[in-house]
Amino acid sequence: MDKIVTNWLDAIANEKLDADDVERSLRYAKDLEQGLAKVRTYAQGVSIFGSARFPEDNKWCKLAEQLGIMLAQNGHAVITGGGPSIMQAANKGCYEAGGRSIGLNIELPHEQHINPYVTDSVEFRYFFARKVMLTFSSKVYVFFPGGFGTLDEFSEILILMQEGKMPKMPMFLIGKSFWKPLDKFFESRMQKNGTIKASDRKIYRITDDITEVVKAANKIGHPSIHDNIYNNYSSSQSHI
Repeated sequence: MDKIVTNWLDAIANEKLDADDVERSLRYAKDLEQGLAKVRTYAQGVSIFGSARFPEDNKWCKLAEQLGIMLAQNGHAVITGGGPSIMQAANKGCYEAGGRSIGLNIELPHEQHINPYVTDSVEFRYFFARKVMLTFSSKVYVFFPGGFGTLDEFSEILILMQEGKMPKMPMFLIGKSFWKPLDKFFESRMQKNGTIKASDRKIYRITDDITEVVKAANKIGHPSIHDNIYNNYSSSQSHI
């Protein structure tokens, strides 16, 4: 590892990067390194995304908590961004059901603090590194209603699957009333104008039934810690 780091630093020096850029690249690497070190300690689970702004008694939070319970009961780790609202609800359900409840947190000046229902946590400085780990550590992806952050995470994973940079894994959008208008936009604007194909809209499934998530995770099963799905995906294809 020391030799790899030395070679990498030599390569950076050859590019004639200034000191600030070198320091920046090391911060990027540190975020990725600590993330990989953590996600390699548990088998791939189910990543749950959603708003950090709903109150605890919101119907989506209650549904996320129930999903966390069901996943834990079926032996699946629950992975979230570690924050409040949807994330906390999913972690809480999993934690109280005795499951592996992971929080991959992000440093933010407001609204984001690690919730108390995680068994394992990592704090990231950069969104991109956190998104890589939320993707890499999962076999199923679940998106509850959310804001720009949730939409960003959904779009990132969607395009990676669309372009073959990662295998097409189950992706669920929970809440037909919330997500159907977005799907309609994809159909009436993007698909109609030829910027996406009809098949692209089949990468994700919009549903109100959280049991579909559990069934998808059960179908994939419980790969061992050493059998990450992305290890077996062509390195020439993989972006993760």
